[in-house]
Amino acid sequence: MADNSDNDYWEANLGLIKMCLVIWALVSFGFGILLRPLLKGITVGGTDLGFWFAQQGSILVFLALIFFYAWRMNALDRKYGVEE
Repeated sequence: MADNSDNDYWEANLGLIKMCLVIWALVSFGFGILLRPLLKGITVGGTDLGFWFAQQGSILVFLALIFFYAWRMNALDRKYGVEE
């Protein structure tokens, strides 16, 4: 049976995954599709902000989330003593 430390580690890991997925969904689906009419008046690079999020912003946020997740997981691994 797993001890409490294992459960805490996986709870922290799943919380981090959920947070990253919510941010990614908000940026890609929310800003790029649902909130696009509200962002239409703001221009970035010659186009409206909603279109920019749909085409480039969501990709850049996704890449940033990958690096953030790796950084936070390394910290969690060290905290719970499961680093490589």
